Amino acid sequence: MTALDVLGPRLPSPLREVRDDRFERHGVRLLLKRDDLVHPELIGNKWRKLAPNLLAAAGRPVVTFGGAYSNHLRATAAAGRLLGLRTVGVVRGHELAGRPLNPSLARCAADGMRLHFVDRATYRRKTEPATLATLLRTCDAEDAYVVPEGGSNAAAVRACRDLGAELGARADVVAVACGTGGTLAGLAAGLAPGRRALGVPVLKGGFLDGDIRRLQEAAFGGPRGEWRLDDRFHFGGYARVSPALDAFAADFERRHGVPVERLYVAKALYALLALTEEGAFPRGTTLAAVVTGRPFPEGSSD
Repeated sequence: MTALDVLGPRLPSPLREVRDDRFERHGVRLLLKRDDLVHPELIGNKWRKLAPNLLAAAGRPVVTFGGAYSNHLRATAAAGRLLGLRTVGVVRGHELAGRPLNPSLARCAADGMRLHFVDRATYRRKTEPATLATLLRTCDAEDAYVVPEGGSNAAAVRACRDLGAELGARADVVAVACGTGGTLAGLAAGLAPGRRALGVPVLKGGFLDGDIRRLQEAAFGGPRGEWRLDDRFHFGGYARVSPALDAFAADFERRHGVPVERLYVAKALYALLALTEEGAFPRGTTLAAVVTGRPFPEGSSD
């Protein structure tokens, strides 16, 4: 038992089939990997990626990074409260410092996270040693354990391999929405031979392919598993939700009674349906979508 086991994660997370005529008419089954049920506050891939980093922190303060609506920042703040760790969140956007906190950042602050706002140019250089050292001094956290944006590092990728192992050969194609790519890098490594992972980037830019390869190199020493990205379903970029995507998610909720988080999960589900309707999957294919989170605030589709 580790120090984190006292938090009672539900692992492996449930795997549920949903009957959906839009998939069934093409001879395709759809499974939902309910990682949103792993823990009530450290949800889904946030648990999987944070757990090894929290253990490595060994009680030291934790400094991490994110935008104004970062799920990762909220999860890290919650972990700090639950485990009695000091947390600092370096937030992209110095202009936010003088404004009322949005609900996401307010939750971070309520959980005890100290927020430090930086300009976007500095934020882009946050991994450079000199910039990072200055940030840590400014935050009075020079002894801190640093977790990268999104929680994606070699330790996190190795932990996400368990997600693929839990699925094993239960699905032919497993889709996950991607921010920093760490979950996909680990998921692909854990899947059974002949199964593949599909990453649905939620940001524009087409940069994730190289990032995922670097993460697998750092975690495993080289490529692992079969995976690919489809960049068509970001709906304008991070935190962008079009009326069409919102309507799709609301309809999926009504059909299946599953809350659909809009910034990540809805985009992965939408991608699977679009690809199914394009004929991308042969009849008899079993698909799985990783449900990595829940709407925030709870019960909201915002």
